[in-house]
Amino acid sequence: MSFFHRRNENQSNARIHNGAQLITVMHPKSPISEQFRTLRTNINFMAIDHPIKTLALTSANASEGKSTVTDNLAIVWAQTGQKVLLVDADLRRSTLHRTFNLDNREGLTTILTSRAHTIDLNTIIQPSGIDNLSLLPSGPTPPNPAELLSSQRMKDFLKAARERYDMVIVDVPPMLVVTDTQVISRDLDAVVLVVKQGQTQKLGAKRAVELLKMAHANLLGYVMNDVVSDGSAGYGYGYGYGNDGDDE
Repeated sequence: MSFFHRRNENQSNARIHNGAQLITVMHPKSPISEQFRTLRTNINFMAIDHPIKTLALTSANASEGKSTVTDNLAIVWAQTGQKVLLVDADLRRSTLHRTFNLDNREGLTTILTSRAHTIDLNTIIQPSGIDNLSLLPSGPTPPNPAELLSSQRMKDFLKAARERYDMVIVDVPPMLVVTDTQVISRDLDAVVLVVKQGQTQKLGAKRAVELLKMAHANLLGYVMNDVVSDGSAGYGYGYGYGNDGDDE
């Protein structure tokens, strides 16, 4: 199944809304932005033996910061000069179109529900206004997200995206809310779990890890979000990696 017809090099001056979430754009030299670059570097180190071209970030429950971490990680990846596609696969609670002020009338669900053999993704994938970063919003909310994400159509899309982009970063739903992430994680090269300091419960994080292991996902570890450290203003990001999910 063919998705891409031609390469689109057109860059957009699209204005980014909710800029406070995109600290890697607004304050690229800040300590928090540097932590996102460190996270990117750590993931690259873990990909030496097994290249990672499709990466998802998830969380145990909603409102733990996974979309903010996902968006900023995609930005710092694009800042290295690599071609990055950021995909909103949280089909039930999408945020990408609001963060980047996108038209969400077409998106991932348009691709997955189309009966056409060939789709020109240049008409659906949108520029971000950031060099090397392209965006695919979720599109209209479907009645069957899990079925769409586990479909052959989704596998074909990921294959096509891997061929066109250096990195495909996917924002997926929380693990304990719906089954969507379990069904797609097995088709991705790696998954990172986002946990929020002071909010994510230890049992919730452990259960999320169990579900990912059951799905045979390549779980790299976790990112600690919203870390408060000495001298901070109570806002920030930490990073870390672990294999057992025992730490919050």
